[in-house]
Amino acid sequence: MGLFSKLFGKGNKEEKKQPEKEPVFYAQPDEKIKEATLAAQKSFKYFWRELYWEYRRIVPAHDFAMIKIPFEQKLEGYEEPSVEHMWINNINFDGELITGELVNAPNYLTNVSKGDKVAKKVNEIGDWMISIVGKVHGGFTIQAMRSGMSDEERQTHDTAWGLDFGDYNEVLLVYKQKENPENLIEHPMSKNMAEQFREYYTNNPNELAQADENGRTVLHTETIAGNQTSVEILLELGADKTKKTNAGKLPIDYAKAMNWEHLMEVLG
Repeated sequence: MGLFSKLFGKGNKEEKKQPEKEPVFYAQPDEKIKEATLAAQKSFKYFWRELYWEYRRIVPAHDFAMIKIPFEQKLEGYEEPSVEHMWINNINFDGELITGELVNAPNYLTNVSKGDKVAKKVNEIGDWMISIVGKVHGGFTIQAMRSGMSDEERQTHDTAWGLDFGDYNEVLLVYKQKENPENLIEHPMSKNMAEQFREYYTNNPNELAQADENGRTVLHTETIAGNQTSVEILLELGADKTKKTNAGKLPIDYAKAMNWEHLMEVLG
């Protein structure tokens, strides 16, 4: 089975915890995968920011955007839980929980099925990956695996996926990161949509105080996505930065949780 079909078919198995011993190609030391996982969790804010704007585009820009989650189950006859790493899509994020739908059909686990709804915290994810015009962003654990391959193996791997993974030593976080490093601070659409954004909330001032079922206002959601221009416009138009969600969270609390340093001063 090709690696691309593994992504959309069966789950990715963790060899040492599986009930059956099957060859796992390109396996890496646990420490390397752990480091890759932590890097994916730390940079999740870029995944969500990009997906947030994708949902607002009329014409989609992504080939796909998915998150890898480790699922586990204690199977009869085995001391350690069996773990399968599988992907979710149709993702949303409220600043607290990531929700999505399981893409894979498990190899061994019976407590989850393809299509199941999933809810996880950021520190529970294993990886994230976005493909934009065939170019991979994220994919930390995949790059860790690619680093252990020969040139020929990497070529076979990349061809099977049909994607451009680039240099395994350099994981891209945002679109056109090299050409426009400022994109690491703010998404270009936040700047490009400023005029329309300002016009809408100027003409609909009541929307500034409207909250969803969890008590989040537009100031909360724009903060979670790291949109400085949008946040500054909202504050200028009178958005209340002291308004708390049902969970007692201020916009600045989300800026800190997401480590959006450029928003901490704005909301302070």
